[in-house]
Amino acid sequence: MKHWEPLFVKKLEATDLGDDPAHDLAHFTRVVATAKALAADEGARIEVVAPAAWLHDLVNVPKNDPRRSQASRLSAEEALVFLRSIDYPEGLLPDIAHAIEAHSYSAGIEPRTLEARVVQDADRLDGLGAIGIARCFAVGGLMGVRFYDPQDPFAERRPWNDRENAIDHFHVKLFKTAESLKTAAGRREGARRAEFMRQYLDRLAIEIGGEIP
Repeated sequence: MKHWEPLFVKKLEATDLGDDPAHDLAHFTRVVATAKALAADEGARIEVVAPAAWLHDLVNVPKNDPRRSQASRLSAEEALVFLRSIDYPEGLLPDIAHAIEAHSYSAGIEPRTLEARVVQDADRLDGLGAIGIARCFAVGGLMGVRFYDPQDPFAERRPWNDRENAIDHFHVKLFKTAESLKTAAGRREGARRAEFMRQYLDRLAIEIGGEIP
């Protein structure tokens, strides 16, 4: 990968990734690092995992865009064009494309290969834990969403609604992604990150309730 990865990074640096801090170059770097760790633990082919992780969000469609479910397919198509332009081994391209297409939560594509499961888990793990909390509020800010419902912060008398309240997104999606992880290593890490998020919500309840422990 020493020859290829600088080319992947250069491609991302030349790509307009938009103004979403949850999908900036740092996001790609974290996903790649996690994907490599999962691949080593699970025995996945790094020559498929690494390019798929680097290029998984090559076409970034905003969360509230009606084309959101197409983003991973568009990213896979763009990735194949790029990989062919740098003469990446042709025989690996179908599995790379599938791993990119299947990583998306909104696309609803079941990963058929170990490598696709690794990339999907790596991307979903980045939505959990401390970094997941930061990303949740960053995206909420971009979309004009308030932190929580001041009348009913934890949806005791209303349905969860992450279009209006950022912390509702924990329950609408993020805790569900922790339960959807496909690899054993991913599930272990997902459980740790989800527990941290629950602890955060417990602390938040104390602070917004005016309690001093």
